[in-house]
This record gives sequence, C-alpha cells and structure tokens, in this order.
Amino acid sequence: MSVGKEELFKELSDAVVNMDEDETVLLSTKVIVDGYDAYEAIDKGLADGMDRAGKLFEEEEYFIPELLMCSDAMYAGLDVLKPHIKLDSEGERYRVVIGVVEGDTHDIGKNLVKIMLESAGFEVFDLGRDIPPIRFVEKAKEVNAKIIALSTLMTTTMDGMEEVINILNQHNIRDQYKVMVGGGPISQRFADKIGADGYSVNAAEAVRLARKLVGGAA
Repeated sequence: MSVGKEELFKELSDAVVNMDEDETVLLSTKVIVDGYDAYEAIDKGLADGMDRAGKLFEEEEYFIPELLMCSDAMYAGLDVLKPHIKLDSEGERYRVVIGVVEGDTHDIGKNLVKIMLESAGFEVFDLGRDIPPIRFVEKAKEVNAKIIALSTLMTTTMDGMEEVINILNQHNIRDQYKVMVGGGPISQRFADKIGADGYSVNAAEAVRLARKLVGGAA
C-alpha cells in the first residue's frame, strides 16, 4: 500500500528528528519516485524536522551532538531532493544577504532560512553569525541585494537589527533594500517598531515573505 503524501512528509520530518540519515535518504528518494514535489518535501519534511529538533534543543532535550546528527540527516535528504526542485525560470533571480547579528552565534534558524530561500530560487549570500550591522549593509551594496535577512535568538542582540536599519537610513539607501527579521524573541510588533519590512516565524514563512517583498507570489 502506497504511503500518502502528507504521511510521507511526516515520516521524513520524523527521520530528521530521529537523527536517522539512512531513513531520510530512503524517504527522500521515495518522494521523487512517487512523483511528489521536492520543494514541498523540503518544506514539510526536512525543514519541519529540523525546526522540531531546534525546539528540542531550546527545551534542553537535545544538545549539540543530537542537533548535528539531525542536521546531517537533513542535508543528506537535501542532496537527494534539491536537484529535483522546479525553479521558476521566469523573471529576475533576486539576491538576499543573510546572517546572525553581532553577539549571537546561534545559526540553526538562519541556516534553515538560507536553505529554503535557495531552494525557492533566491541567490543567497550567507555572512554567517556574529555579524556587525555595518557588514550587512556593505555586503548588500557589494552584491546588489534586494533583501537583507537578519536573525537572532537572543534578546540582548535584537538592537543590532535596528542598527542595520539605522545605517541604511543614515546612508539614504533605506528604500533600496527590504529588511526581513526573524528568530526566537522576534515578533511582528518588534519588526514594526524598528521599521523592518517583514517578520517570519519560520523558514517556510520566510520564503513566502521574501517572495511577497520582491513582488512575487507569496
């Protein structure tokens, strides 16, 4: 009996959470063989599983070794699925500069958003973690990015997001870039307060927001 699409994606998510690399590869291959959408499998399977693993880490049920094994499983699945993603060949391939703001070295969420954006056809320039605000602006100017995506999991570093926007305003180039923010302590209210263009609660929502900000389908 063939497994339904939603059940298959749930099993894919579980395989990531369970740190089972072989099962993740097997299920990812089944997605392709059964003719299901590769991007949807990344969104509802791999990314969902990594998001769940991240929550377990925050709750101190998982620690760094477990998280790394979940990540290995996710990347193994990505290797199978990414070549089968149907990208929109029409229109411009928009550039995104992404990174974790200065003072924060938590990059699981940022890495997920990067993967999802790349899978959706965006060209992503990943600055990494613990990035000074001015560096986001410099890189966005250098690569002619359309979006600056800022992440943090710490309340103590949230001000760095506002500083990026302040620098854009000081250089009179704020209107040239869309600024997205996200991470554990971030909310729509905070995004509105600092003048960001949007806030996303997870990686899949970040892609929908990015598409909306560049005038594409959400």
